[in-house]
Amino acid sequence: MSSISLRLAQPADRPELERLAALDSAPALRGPVLVAETGGALRAALSLGEDRAVADPFAPTAELVELLRTRAALLRGAPAGRSRGPSALRRLGHALAR
Repeated sequence: MSSISLRLAQPADRPELERLAALDSAPALRGPVLVAETGGALRAALSLGEDRAVADPFAPTAELVELLRTRAALLRGAPAGRSRGPSALRRLGHALAR
């Protein structure tokens, strides 16, 4: 299973964020952005200001976006809800193990 890293995007991530947006046929994300990395590559991103996500359509990313939304809620101080975090991690682990 690949490790998952959630972090705030850095200026050096801009080309990868633009690539993700283009792959997802979406405008580039603006403002502070959370990113999800697996296998050393950005697979999904979520704009904290717009609450809009982009993701690699050629990789299993639905659970990554869910994790980004959960992390964003925690950063905003909102309760994330018990059913989202651990179950999302389990589903993502199963998806990556395939």
